[in-house]
Amino acid sequence: MVTAHFRFYAELNDFLPPARRQQEFSCVCARAATSKHMIEALGVPHTEVELILVNGVSVGFEHILQQGDRVAVYPVFEAFDVTPLLQVREQALRKTAFVADAHLGGLARLLRMAGFDTLYSNAYQDSEIAAIGAQQHRIVLTRDRDLLKQKIITHGCYLHALKPQQQFMELLDRLDLRRSLRPFTLCVECNASLRPIDKAQVLERLPPSVKLHYDSFTTCDVCGRVYWQGSHWARISAMMKMHGQPGGQA
Repeated sequence: MVTAHFRFYAELNDFLPPARRQQEFSCVCARAATSKHMIEALGVPHTEVELILVNGVSVGFEHILQQGDRVAVYPVFEAFDVTPLLQVREQALRKTAFVADAHLGGLARLLRMAGFDTLYSNAYQDSEIAAIGAQQHRIVLTRDRDLLKQKIITHGCYLHALKPQQQFMELLDRLDLRRSLRPFTLCVECNASLRPIDKAQVLERLPPSVKLHYDSFTTCDVCGRVYWQGSHWARISAMMKMHGQPGGQA
């Protein structure tokens, strides 16, 4: 057995019991315990971690902890570039393609409205989500800490907020996504790209009031849905403006 000293920073403290937050604490580790093993044993999913410093030196997840080690654990950085220090994974944590678990349907729809490639099905099992995330290099979105501890997942994000719009705002802030917003470019239902279509081509499929009041349309070639700038568009457009970028057309 060895004793190491841990300090977690920023939002990683949310995973710890109150007595261990925002301060250094000591913990007895099993012999040959790795940094990843101990970080997750303390309650923090490895997918939330961007940088580990042991005695001031950047290390990877497989680093074996020694007696007296001081371990500083950091989340994703947005204020400055830590790429030269990264040891925990070959690429930075942040990507802009997602797979959402079965409980995040509302968030998935908002992300698609904002133009972010997001896979979602309420039938997904945890094993499927983990496999999709690993194979397609997608960030796994979930409120299930145990899911994010699956070894094959390298990119993941635990959502602290409970409601879809709050979760959306949380992601915008944590992953610095405002400059990547592309509102109304993806189908809300199937995640495929939308394209403009002439009104005459969809006229027979439109409600009478839409025929009278709207002239610009987009369509999804996968599911065939047609979109226009209705009241729903106006609400979503206003939300996009509120979070840093004007809304687009759909």
